[in-house]
Amino acid sequence: MKMKILPLITLLLLASSCASSQQNTEKEEETKETSKNNSSEIKTNMQQAVFASGCFWCVEAVFESVVGVDNAISGYSGGQIKNPTYEQVCSGSTGHAEAVLVIYDSTKVSYETLLKVFYGSHDPATLNRQGPDAGTQYRSVIFYEYDYQKLATEKYIAELKEKKKFSQITTEVSKLTVFYEAEEYHQGYEKAHPESGYVQQVSIPRLNKFKSAFPELLK
Repeated sequence: MKMKILPLITLLLLASSCASSQQNTEKEEETKETSKNNSSEIKTNMQQAVFASGCFWCVEAVFESVVGVDNAISGYSGGQIKNPTYEQVCSGSTGHAEAVLVIYDSTKVSYETLLKVFYGSHDPATLNRQGPDAGTQYRSVIFYEYDYQKLATEKYIAELKEKKKFSQITTEVSKLTVFYEAEEYHQGYEKAHPESGYVQQVSIPRLNKFKSAFPELLK
C-alpha cells in the first residue's frame, strides 16, 4: 500500500499485528495525502517518525518494546521505485531501505528518546551493513518529516560525534517523501515466527541486547 505521510488516524487502522502467510499482496495504487483534520476524535499527541537500521523485522521489534510507542509498521522508503516488493528491495536495485514507521504518544516518549532508541539498537558505523545483512537496503537512515525532527537529529548526531560514541556515523538524514507499507506477512514478523532461524540468531539477540541496555525505556 502506498502511503505519502498518512494521516495518523488512518495509520492506526492500517497496522497488522502478525503475519498470516508469505505470499506477496498487491499494493493499492491510491496515494493518500497528508491532511489536517480538526476533528476532536484525533489525538493531537500522536506523532510519527521513520527509521531504518537494518532488517525491519529487528527494528520493528525494538521500537514496539518502547513505552509510548503505539505501533511500528515495516515498510520501504528512500528509493525511486513505486510500490516496491520485498524481492525488489532485497535486490538492492530500488534505492529503498527497509524502514519502520513508528507511531508514538509524544506525552509518553519524546522524539529525542526515539533517537536514543535508534542509536542504542544498531551500529551506525557500519556502512550499508547491519550484522549479517549487507546492501544499501540495510543502511542507517533517519527519514524526517518535520523541521524539528531534522534539527533534533542533527543535534543528536553532533553530540554523539563529540562524545566519540562511535568510530564514525554513516547515518543518512533524508526528508521523508513516501513510505510504502511492506507486505502483510512482514508485520509483527518476530512475534509471529519465533522459530525462524534468523529471528532466533539475529532478531531476538538484537532485541534482548537493547532491552538489557535500556530497561528504563521498556513497556
